[in-house]
Amino acid sequence: MTVVVATADFEVYHGVVNELRDRGVTFTTVEPGEELPESATVLVRSADDGDEFETDLPTVVADPENPRRAVEEALVTLRGGEGQLVVGIDPGTRPGVAVLSGETIVAAFHVPLGDVAEVVREEVTDAADPLVRIGDGARLQGAKLIRELEDVPVELVDETGTTPYLGTGARGMGDVLAAVNIAQLEGERVEDRDIEPTAGELQVIKNRSREQSEENREIDEELARRVAYGELTLEEAMDEHREE
Repeated sequence: MTVVVATADFEVYHGVVNELRDRGVTFTTVEPGEELPESATVLVRSADDGDEFETDLPTVVADPENPRRAVEEALVTLRGGEGQLVVGIDPGTRPGVAVLSGETIVAAFHVPLGDVAEVVREEVTDAADPLVRIGDGARLQGAKLIRELEDVPVELVDETGTTPYLGTGARGMGDVLAAVNIAQLEGERVEDRDIEPTAGELQVIKNRSREQSEENREIDEELARRVAYGELTLEEAMDEHREE
């Protein structure tokens, strides 16, 4: 089984080939119009190469601006996977994010909470029926993400047992692996999640503000509450506190 890259578009060729090499995928290249090898399983080409081929092979049309998406689609086809695009999120201050197409993991991220919504929107662009599944463990961060992803279908998932044991050398991977497990679990469709922060959660936010403050000053409870609701970042709350 082989991915065949056949295009006269240098940008598409360069981008797709580099993505395939980075992933260690076996592939071959041919000139447009040449005979495809017998081992060919999926063809990757540019939009301008359409008249050059007469083939029944599954074909992926690559965008030079997003070669990764074309490679992901080709790999899903290569592995015989078809199905819904599902994004799993293990929420926290630095969530793990996993993108699955059917049973194939096509992308994974470990990013700050403030970047997650943008990452998810980029990943679900052009997907026919995307779904986001968020673990229910980190209540405040999960509620913030649900609000920010109001334009994408979201399920809230019981994340009990989704974080695997991490052996030697796997440190830092737990959030991403948990996100993979969350993506594979059915949850409850939600449009919002109203969470009243506890006194302990507010104190944690206030403590963080004091630790990050050069003046060793702690924000008040009202500002901490707005941070908990996602209305302000901690830095914005600290700025407001200084102005007061």
